[in-house]
Parts: sequence; C-alpha cells; structure tokens
Amino acid sequence: MDSVTLRPFRADDAPWLVERHGTLYAEAEGFDDSFAPLVAEILGAFIADHDPTCEQGWIAEEAGHRLGSIFCVRLNETTAKLRLFLLVPEARGKGLGRRLLEACMGFARAAGYRDMQLWTHESHRAACALYVSAGWHLTDSKSVRSFGVDLVEQTWKITL
Repeated sequence: MDSVTLRPFRADDAPWLVERHGTLYAEAEGFDDSFAPLVAEILGAFIADHDPTCEQGWIAEEAGHRLGSIFCVRLNETTAKLRLFLLVPEARGKGLGRRLLEACMGFARAAGYRDMQLWTHESHRAACALYVSAGWHLTDSKSVRSFGVDLVEQTWKITL
C-alpha cells in the first residue's frame, strides 16, 4: 500500500462513491436501494456547502484506481464528524484504513476541533476494532431497522 496516495475529494468522485457505497453495502449487509441516495445527498451537501478550512474529504487512490474515502465535516464549533469511511474489499487489511483515519483525525486537530464523533453499525467489526485501537469510545448503541434490514447503530467519540 506504499503506492497508495491520499488526495482531496473532488466532485467527480461523487458518482463512484455513491455507486460503491450502494453496491458494497447491498452485498455485505443486504441494504436496500435507499442507502445510495442518502450517500448522494451527503455528498451533494458537501460539494455545495463545505468550508475547506474546517471540512475535508479524501480519496485513497493507487495507479488511478480509487480504493476508499473518508470525510471530516463540522458538527458544531468544537466537534467534527467522521463520515463516508469506505474501503473497497481488495484494499482492506493492509493498513489503509488506519492511514485514512489518521489523516482525518489529524486534519480535525489542525482545524481546531476538540473532539470527533461518528455513526456506524455494529456489524462493521474491523472498523470498530480500528476505532478502539485509535482511542475512540462507544457512547451509544441501539437496535433499528434501516435500509431494509435490522441493524445495531453505534455512536463513537474521541477527544482530540
């Protein structure tokens, strides 16, 4: 993964991110077709309205092929929110997730945020293990029905 670069998200990455989220979550989690439009809405809002001094998205790329993403967005004056953290299956287990997470958290610190939070699902065991190893703490967990399946939603936080 030494040849993988992390570059800023561009608007022309959005269709790929929407498709990858929709397809991968359908395959791995059984999500219905309501998930990809949510990703498109999040990305549309980011493209239209993000403040680059305190919000950023990254794309992991190798030889012109996109491998993943992560975003840092403003939740409020002191708290950043991690969003759209994704790695394609062939890029998992090689340390790239940690690189993306560290880049996102480093940006949040440099932007002056005091803490970060994220929302995920209990079924994302590898991501949750990564969060624990990076110092994040699970603060809330609840059973829900979303995207056509029963899930356990989780909220995680970290003090920067």
